[in-house]
Amino acid sequence: MATILSLRRDDREVAAGSRPINVIAFVVFLVPALFGLAVVLGGANPYFAVLGLLAGWVFGQSPRVAAQWERAVVFRLGRYTGLRGPGLFWIVPFVETLPATIDQRIVTTGFAAEQTLTADMVPVNVDAVLFWMVHDTEKAALEVQNFRNAVSWSAQTALRDIIGRTSLSDLLRGREQIEEELQRSIDVRTNPWGITVQSVDMRDIVIPASLQDAMSREAQATREKQARVILSQAEVEIARSFETAALSYQANPVALQLRAMNMLYEGLKERGGLMVVPSSAVESLGMGGLMGAAAMGQAQLQGRAAPPPSA
Repeated sequence: MATILSLRRDDREVAAGSRPINVIAFVVFLVPALFGLAVVLGGANPYFAVLGLLAGWVFGQSPRVAAQWERAVVFRLGRYTGLRGPGLFWIVPFVETLPATIDQRIVTTGFAAEQTLTADMVPVNVDAVLFWMVHDTEKAALEVQNFRNAVSWSAQTALRDIIGRTSLSDLLRGREQIEEELQRSIDVRTNPWGITVQSVDMRDIVIPASLQDAMSREAQATREKQARVILSQAEVEIARSFETAALSYQANPVALQLRAMNMLYEGLKERGGLMVVPSSAVESLGMGGLMGAAAMGQAQLQGRAAPPPSA
């Protein structure tokens, strides 16, 4: 609806641009009128004043002006005679007419495709903006009745056609490719009308809320799967490292004993509590002396930290 309203406003601007300039028309009207009035005051027939006013009104319809970016289409008795402008130009009143004044600047047109099914049968709403300009004013005036409406409807039709041939995943991921394809498709339709499409930008793609929730859950599940795969790969690497370490410890029992003692020491130092160690590990690794020394040191530390008994 917004696009239709904007097109109607542009039509009013085109119609307003074909009106004569007030100052020039007033001067052209005033000269014959003053001449007729002077003749009447000189004692001539008063009909000369009427003829002067009538001639001024007729010639006041002749001057026209076009802005720097406008071209006025001139018809003479229904036949196309050419373009006028920019600046001041003149037409023959009641013989030549200006059906339109065409703007040659870049024009932006918003268009949309609502509830359009993709190739995988998903309804989507797509909003886009079209940037175009008139490069051949004569064709735009003669080949199509209302080139603004024609461009808008062509863009909307091309957008629906591309959405129907594209899956939802490709529509969401390949915006640039779809925009280029859409530009070429619209340009092929509008070139015979003297119109060139500069670019097409897709502003927004709206999918149903239920599908958004499903896609969100799918993405979350994919991330969890990737996290579990990464964790499993890390465990495999750790297992391989343990395998290499076991081979080293198998060839050097002293290194294994030192490693076990270091692990026990680090655990007691960080946690400061009780650590349960299997008796087989104590006997095989010879950790009994170290465990006793560590327990004695822990007891001494707790005795120093305890407050003296009250009297």
